[in-house]
Amino acid sequence: MITSGDHMNWKDNLIKIAPYVAGEQPDKRDFIKLNANENPYPPAPGVIKAIEDFRGADLKKYPDANARPLMKAIAEDLGVDADNVFVGNGSDDVLALSFRAFFNSDKPIVFPDITYSFYPVWCEMLGIPYRTLPVGEDFNINAGDYNCENGGVVIANPNAPTGIGRDLSFMREILDANPGSVVISDEAYVDFGGVSALPLLREYDNLIVIRTFSKSRSMAGMRIGFAVGGDTLISALRAAKDSYNSYPLDSVAIAAGCASVADRAYFESTLKKVMATRDRLTAELRAMGFEVPDSSTNFLFAHHKSRKAADIYDFLKSRDIYVRHFRKPERISDHLRITIGTDEETDRLTAALHEYLG
Repeated sequence: MITSGDHMNWKDNLIKIAPYVAGEQPDKRDFIKLNANENPYPPAPGVIKAIEDFRGADLKKYPDANARPLMKAIAEDLGVDADNVFVGNGSDDVLALSFRAFFNSDKPIVFPDITYSFYPVWCEMLGIPYRTLPVGEDFNINAGDYNCENGGVVIANPNAPTGIGRDLSFMREILDANPGSVVISDEAYVDFGGVSALPLLREYDNLIVIRTFSKSRSMAGMRIGFAVGGDTLISALRAAKDSYNSYPLDSVAIAAGCASVADRAYFESTLKKVMATRDRLTAELRAMGFEVPDSSTNFLFAHHKSRKAADIYDFLKSRDIYVRHFRKPERISDHLRITIGTDEETDRLTAALHEYLG
């Protein structure tokens, strides 16, 4: 007979991890949501039509396992071979699979201490050793710091939550210092004025570039992400995917994604609107006493010279305007990350800030 003292409590076997915390999702309709870096404009008209025209009866069949129609559309748009494209459920899915596929040594992978806060979560989840390297006082990543022994390198470029983008020479310096490691260039925001590492793929077979449809293509609700890399890295990604979930992207998402890629004119016009509003908001915030680095993203990283970020956040929330306040890490606890909204939303934001600042 087994007694309660003869075996381990099943609760001892549950995962012990601090999960990623997303921006607040208010359960209301009348508010301005500037805390999740979503695009304020709808997806291309062809995306809506593709969803409306999709035959529901076709859902009885599995989707294409590798989302080949979308692979081919992305490859043609970027000028690469379709076999060098991998598609997944948002860039988070592609990143998580990349961590599984590429980082299997006993050496710690390295990434900045101020960056996308999901990276350490995946490391903890997958048992990957890691080490963070501090960004400078100006929040810039120092490429020279990555000339060190490691099991892999992850760089968000442009970086989040700072919005700071770096050029090709920056990525080249990191790649030259790490010929024995896989280097991930996480480019979720690159379309808003960043510099992509895609041209370097011809020179470095240890580089992989990861992007998303969630930001620049206004499709956060559809969950489409992709990676571009050499044959060996893409094969490893597919092996990881097929060992986990062999059908990652659904048929509706594949059709909608293809429609988005087909309408480059709409894509570029939306980017121009977001960047114009971003530049206007940057100037207005600086005039109000905020310190704001030049941004290559669809958000701003703002610190007021005399007012606490937490107090500003609370005031804006009282006016039904939601921005992002990171209480950890401490280095950025007095900063706000503000997503670029429509011009009307931006006017309401600046009016509220003027009200608070007097």
